Amino acid sequence: MEAPSTKKKQTILIVDDSAMNRALLADMIGDDYEILEAENGLQGIGQMQALGTQISLVLLDIVMPEMDGFDVLAVMNRHGWIKDIPVIMVSSESASTYIERAYGLGVTDFISRPFDANIVRRRVVNTLTLYAKQKALIGMVADQIYEREKGNSLMVAILSHIVEFRNGESGLHVLHVSAMTELLLNHIIQKTDRYQITPSDISLIAMASSLHDIGKISIPDEVLNKPGRLTDEEFDLMKKHTVIGAEMLDDLPTHHDEPLVRVAYQITRWHHERYDGRGYPDGLAGDDIPIAAQVVALADVYDALTSKRVYKDAYSHEKAIDMIMNGECGAFNPFLLECLAEVADQVQEELEVASLSDRTDREIGKIVDSAMRPDAASSRTLELLDYERMKYRFFASMSNEIQYEFTLDPPMLTVSDWGRSQLALDEIIMDPLHDERLRRAFGGDVLDAMEAALHATTPENPVIERDIQVMVDGAPRWFHSVSRAIWSDDEVPVYHGSIGKIVDIHETRERLMELQYKASHDPLTGLLNHPSARQAVIERMEAIPEGNFVFMILDLDYFKTANDTRGHQFGDELLRHFARRLMASVRDRDIVARVGGDEFLICLVDCHTDPERLVGRVYQSIIGEYEGFELSVSMGVACTAGGQYGYDELFRNADAALYDKKRGGRGGYVFSDMSTQEDGKTVISAIDGSEPDEKE
Repeated sequence: MEAPSTKKKQTILIVDDSAMNRALLADMIGDDYEILEAENGLQGIGQMQALGTQISLVLLDIVMPEMDGFDVLAVMNRHGWIKDIPVIMVSSESASTYIERAYGLGVTDFISRPFDANIVRRRVVNTLTLYAKQKALIGMVADQIYEREKGNSLMVAILSHIVEFRNGESGLHVLHVSAMTELLLNHIIQKTDRYQITPSDISLIAMASSLHDIGKISIPDEVLNKPGRLTDEEFDLMKKHTVIGAEMLDDLPTHHDEPLVRVAYQITRWHHERYDGRGYPDGLAGDDIPIAAQVVALADVYDALTSKRVYKDAYSHEKAIDMIMNGECGAFNPFLLECLAEVADQVQEELEVASLSDRTDREIGKIVDSAMRPDAASSRTLELLDYERMKYRFFASMSNEIQYEFTLDPPMLTVSDWGRSQLALDEIIMDPLHDERLRRAFGGDVLDAMEAALHATTPENPVIERDIQVMVDGAPRWFHSVSRAIWSDDEVPVYHGSIGKIVDIHETRERLMELQYKASHDPLTGLLNHPSARQAVIERMEAIPEGNFVFMILDLDYFKTANDTRGHQFGDELLRHFARRLMASVRDRDIVARVGGDEFLICLVDCHTDPERLVGRVYQSIIGEYEGFELSVSMGVACTAGGQYGYDELFRNADAALYDKKRGGRGGYVFSDMSTQEDGKTVISAIDGSEPDEKE
C-alpha cells in the first residue's frame, strides 16, 4: 500500500467581498490546497503582511469595500510582494481597460466571471508550477554564481597568502586590510555621493585589496624580511613592488579588462601614494589618486602599525589612530581621516571578530545578491525567511508577551496570538492609531505619545521604554513597553514603523508600590514618615524657589497619660484620630508627617496669606477632645519667605520654638523669629491662637 503523502499543502488566499464567490472558488480549486479567505483588500494585505511567502497564490477581486483590488496590487508593488507572490485577478469587470491595468500592476493571469471550474483549476496549477520552476531556477543560478565566486575568492586568497608567507606575516594582514577597506567605504557612501561608489563596488574593492602587495613576490627575501632599517638602495628596491604588481596584472594574457583586475591594478600601483604628492611610485596627489587606492592605503598603514613585524613591535589601536591623524605616516585625504575618526571603535571590533571563512562567505553573498535581480530573493532565501517567520510566531506564542509589528505604509498593526487573546483585539488592525478598541485599551493619549516618541528617535538610538496602563477585562493593568523604531537605510533615513513587546508587570508594580508606600509612610497613622516628608518638602522648595512656606512641629500634650490610664490600644486610636484631623486641616498640596511618637510635622506650601492666620486656623481645627480625652497641642512654627531658608533651618527653628513653648506651659503655639539671632540662639515670639480665622 502506498504511504500517504506528507508534502505540505500550498496556501491560496482568496480576497473577495462576496462569501458566495469565495466558497465557489474554494470548491473549484479543490482539497489539494490550504485556503485562506479575506472579505476585503485590507484584510488581504493583513494576511500577506503576516504570512509573507507562505502564501503561494492570491486570487483577487477588483471591486471591494475599504480597499479595492487595484489598491491591493499597488501596496504589493510598493513592498515588492508582487514579485514573490503571484496574483490571479478574478472579476466580472471584463473591460479591456481593467484587464490592461491589472497586467500593468503585475498580475500573472486574469479570469472573468462566470467561472469555469476546469479553467480556474488549470490556471491555478499552471501559475503555481510556473512560480515553483522560477524559484528553483533562481536557486540554481545563485548556487552556480556562489560556487564560481567562491573559486575566485579562493584564488585571490591563495595569491595574497603566498605574499604574506614570504613576508613572514601572520596571514591576517590581507583580511584586516579588506575588512577595514569595506568598513571605511560603507561609511563614505553614507556621508557623501562624491565618489559614486555602489555596494557592488565596495565588494569588488574589498576583494581586490587582497592583491595590494602581490608585487612583493619579486622582492628578495633578504630585503623583504630584513629586521633592521633598510638602506637607501634596499628601500628603492622595496618600493618597486607597486610597479611590479601592477605590471603583473596588466600583463595577464586574459581577463586584464575585468573590473576586479582593473581595480586591483589601481590599488597595487598607487596604495603608497600620499595626498600631498610625496608618495610613490608616480607622485600622484589629491583625488588624482583613485579612491580605492586611497582607502586601501589607509587600511594598510593602520594594520601595519597594529601588527608585529620583524623590524618592530605592534602599536596599540589608540596609538596607531593618533599617529595616522597626526600625519606621522604621511598625508591622507582629510575626508578619509574624518571617516576613520568616526569609525575608529568599529575598526577595532571588526578586526577582532573577523575570520577568513566568514569574510569570504560574506563577500560572496554580496556578489551573488548583486548578480541576481535586486528585487527578488532566491528560493533558499525565501525558505529561510519563512522559517524565521514560523520560529518568531512560535516563540511569540510561548512567551506570554504582547508582541507587535506596526507599519506606516500601509498603516497596520499585527499583534501576536497571546496579545490578541489578552486584549481581545484582532490579529490585524488597519489604521491602528484611529482604531476605537485599541485607543480604549491603551488610551488615546498613550498611543499618540508612544508614536510621537518613536518618530523622535534616530537610527542610532531607536529604542524607547516606558510603563503604561492597559485596560484588560475592564480593569487597568500595568505593562512595560519596549519598542524599536524601524528606519530606512537611505542617506536621509525614513521612519517606517516599529516593532516591540509589552510585558505584564502588574503584580510586580503593585508589590513595588506597596513596598515604596511602606518605606515612605508611618504604619500606624498612614502619614508620611520623617525621611519621606523631608524629601517631599525639599522637592516642593526646589519646584517653588521663591515660595512662602510655613513649617510647624506639633506635640500631642499628655499623650503618656492617655497610654498609662486607658491603655496602648486607646493611645494608638488617639494617634490615628489626630492624624486624620491634621490631614483635614490642610490642603492637598501641603505635607503632613509623623516625626515619631506623639510628634508630628506640617508644612504649608506656597502660602499667600498671613502666616499667623493660617497657623491659628490649623490650631483651632485640631484641638478639642477624643472619647473624653482632651486634645491639647503644643506647636512651634517657623516661616520662610522668598526661599530664604532650607528644610534643615526650618525644622531646627520650629523644633526650638516647640520646646520653648513646652517649657513655658503646654497648649498653644509660638513662632520662631528666624531673622533675629542672639548669641547663635533662636529668638522666640510667643503668640496664642485662641481665635480661629477664615479658611484660606
